[in-house]
Amino acid sequence: MTGATGRRPALEFPCDFPVKVFGESTGTFEQAVLEVFRRHVPGLDESRIRRRPSRHGRYVSITVTLRAESRRQLDGLYRELSAHQRVLMAL
Repeated sequence: MTGATGRRPALEFPCDFPVKVFGESTGTFEQAVLEVFRRHVPGLDESRIRRRPSRHGRYVSITVTLRAESRRQLDGLYRELSAHQRVLMAL
């Protein structure tokens, strides 16, 4: 999201930051997504992970609220999630 100047709003770090990832509801999707998170978020708090299946169960969203330490950390996480073949969308 960008502001009137075309820049992203400034975040103050560290901060709690929710990341939502969508994909097909298969047995290994969640594991694959959480492996990416663990590479970028040392000490990931598993209690801050929420799962929500789609109405017909074909898709699932996984929301992880992480303690973000820097913009660089978030950018790296989003880059890897967006490039992952199993991820349909990362918000």
